[in-house]
Amino acid sequence: MTDSITTGPLATGASTTDPSTTDFDAIVVGAGFAGIYTLHKLRNELGLRARAFDRAGGVGGTWYWNRYPGAMSDVEGFVYRYSFDKEMLQEWNWTTKYTPQRELLAYLEAVVAKHGLGEHIQLNTGVESAVFDESRGVWTIGTDTGETFTTRYVVTALGPLSTANIPDIEGRERFQGRIVHTGAWPDDLTIDGKRVGVVGTGSTGTQFVCAAAKVAEHLTVFQRSAQYCVPSGHGPVTEEYVAEVRADYDRIWDQVRGSRVACGFEESDVPAMSVSEEERRRVFQEYWDKGNGFRFMFGTFSDIATDPAANEAAAEFIRSKIREIVKDPETARKLTPTDLYAKRPICNPDYYENFNRPNVTLVSVKENPIREITPRGVRTEDGVEHELDVLVFATGFDAVDGSYKRMDIRGRGGVTIREHWEDGPTGYLGVATNGFPNLFMVLGPNSAFSNLPPGIETQVEWIAGLIRTAEENGTTVVEATASAEDAWTETCRELAAYTLFPKVASWIFGANIPGKKNTVMFYFAGLGSYRAKLSEVAEAGYEGFDLQASPSLTPA
Repeated sequence: MTDSITTGPLATGASTTDPSTTDFDAIVVGAGFAGIYTLHKLRNELGLRARAFDRAGGVGGTWYWNRYPGAMSDVEGFVYRYSFDKEMLQEWNWTTKYTPQRELLAYLEAVVAKHGLGEHIQLNTGVESAVFDESRGVWTIGTDTGETFTTRYVVTALGPLSTANIPDIEGRERFQGRIVHTGAWPDDLTIDGKRVGVVGTGSTGTQFVCAAAKVAEHLTVFQRSAQYCVPSGHGPVTEEYVAEVRADYDRIWDQVRGSRVACGFEESDVPAMSVSEEERRRVFQEYWDKGNGFRFMFGTFSDIATDPAANEAAAEFIRSKIREIVKDPETARKLTPTDLYAKRPICNPDYYENFNRPNVTLVSVKENPIREITPRGVRTEDGVEHELDVLVFATGFDAVDGSYKRMDIRGRGGVTIREHWEDGPTGYLGVATNGFPNLFMVLGPNSAFSNLPPGIETQVEWIAGLIRTAEENGTTVVEATASAEDAWTETCRELAAYTLFPKVASWIFGANIPGKKNTVMFYFAGLGSYRAKLSEVAEAGYEGFDLQASPSLTPA
């Protein structure tokens, strides 16, 4: 399939200064879940001359780069996929509850092949700049191959978690082994039989721990923050289960689109404190046995993320499980969180159980910080040198706006997106930002906090509808107004304040990046509410957007 994808510079046709002519109608930046679907909508449904660019050597986005041991979805596989292609829903098979990275990558490659998108994706080509020409209403795109292209529309499908965060630890350059970030795992690296260290225990880090503990000679886990981790319930699924899901997909997707987190289960409407303590523990145990982090946080009771008492009940249940599972009391103490259960929920088959293995050592870097990286490993403040062959940074990403800040994006008046977002990233409905006409974002700032594929489909379909309207009306410039962006930003702040999420340090608000301002970057009222808002805006003639007949400046 990948042989049909363009992997280098293209002959694009002569660029021109005629404002009516551009190399493309639309350029899509990125070829993961969001970029693939965007390209399909714009080319195959709207009939636009569209091309996608990606710096990677293949399609897949997150699932191209994140090849670390243990990498898989942590939303159940039957809803971690596209819903738009009903044939593929019936034909594409799965054998386990969650989908491993290799299978997700194969699935996305198959989507590209089926819909004839390969020849319209240019790989090994990073977009470095995007500059808006107000006199013509045209964007000029610059790439790291030295090519430039003009386009009327730009759609950024960069992914909210794609710019790696690597902590600045003294001595990193002296290490004689391999250093790798989980978000850029090299194909030639194996950890079997090696002394491995991992920094970070978020969703990725805990997945890695569960895989590495079983194959490494020794695994040293440098824990920055203790995590609330529930079982995933991962394992094989039967052919009968798959057949039942396929037969029920219409109802499943209707439920997903109207739900809060869009993870394929019915969310609870029962407040935790409305039932007895005995009943709460029974429900928590039932969902512990079922597995899945989102299911445990949102399926048990309705107010785990909003009511401190409900949150503490859930947190104490998980703490009791840590004490029950981990045999060494000191290790159990270090693994036990004391703050709110209010980060992105995570799950794994046997995270805490792995710390009972003789080849696994836990280091709490809050209590015993990393002093330096040495040629042979990592030295902590207690003077111990932990000898390693491989050091893995599972330290996450500069979320949401990180990928935008590393590009030179200039809108009206030459203002850069870094300048526009100096006080934190903002966006109207998560899809557009004032001062950057005809630039649309998939999963931009203040998009719905939910399972990503349904959220992606929601935004791509809505953006395509807006572009279709502009094309039909002869509109050349579409831009979110400043007042609409400000109002949406305030709405997202108010919604976040209603939850417990802002009360803990989390990448969701940028807390994992030194010096990054704590900022609300998601819409927390759920995908169903978000979809209703999008419909309301569209029905009101795309309220909050300025649909102009021409650029603001008179062409030269």
